[in-house]
Amino acid sequence: GKHRIVIPCLGRFKEEYEKVSKLYMNNKIRTTRYTLLNFLPRNLFEQFHRVANLYFLFLVVLNWVPLVEAFQKEITMLPLIGVLTIIAVKDGLEDYSRYKMDKQINNLVTKVYSG
Repeated sequence: GKHRIVIPCLGRFKEEYEKVSKLYMNNKIRTTRYTLLNFLPRNLFEQFHRVANLYFLFLVVLNWVPLVEAFQKEITMLPLIGVLTIIAVKDGLEDYSRYKMDKQINNLVTKVYSG
C-alpha cells in the first residue's frame, strides 16, 4: 500500500516540518493574472489582441509616414494611449482585488480532524 507522512507543524516537530515542507508545493490559491514584474508587458499583449486597439495602433503608425500624415503625430497617439491607460488601470484594480481575496482565503483558520 501507499504511505504518507503527516508531520504537525507545532511544538517539538516544528524543525522537522520546516525541513520536509520545503520539498512539496504549497496549497495556496492564486487567481491573479499579473505580478509586479509582468504587469505591463502582459497587459499590453492582452490589449493588442483586441481589434480596436490594433486599428488605433495602425493609425498611429500610418501617421508617422510623411506622405500619409493627416494630423500631428501626438494627436493621433492620444486616443490609443488613453484607452490603453484606462484599461490597464481597470485590470490592475481587478487583479489587486483578486490578490486581496486570495490572501484572505489563504489565511483562513482551518480545522484539522484528529481521530
